[in-house]
Amino acid sequence: MMKPIGTTAILMLLGAGALAQSPQGGVSGGANTAISAVPNTQTLTSIPPNSTTVSNYYKQDVYDPSNKKIGAVSDVLVDGQGKVTALIVGVGGLMGAGEKDVAIPFGSVRLTTIDNNKWRLVMNTTSDTLKNAPGYEYDRSSATWKPESK
Repeated sequence: MMKPIGTTAILMLLGAGALAQSPQGGVSGGANTAISAVPNTQTLTSIPPNSTTVSNYYKQDVYDPSNKKIGAVSDVLVDGQGKVTALIVGVGGLMGAGEKDVAIPFGSVRLTTIDNNKWRLVMNTTSDTLKNAPGYEYDRSSATWKPESK
């Protein structure tokens, strides 16, 4: 005769095996669609060549070719495939007051090094050009950047 605790343990093991065999951890029907949209976990055996960290861009100053500061990166935009597409750069103003956020294509900024191999972002433009570009503002409710409202 099996004791109730032993029977319960066997039933739990059988139930766990059934859950492990069902797709996506036992979720079935319509609830499975959100989970199936997530790609399988993968790891890399090496870092892709020419990769750099986003911290070399995020919150970094941007300079023109003559080494004059023209703004600072306030956001890095990524598309649905994970590719960095644009940078939001704060320009103008004094210590953040009167500053304007503009969007620039990611490819228009070069990551260079200066004294003692310190990273520096350089862009082939002027502060005035960026100040005259369309402005954007961050909409917290949709978590997106939208054209600046005047």
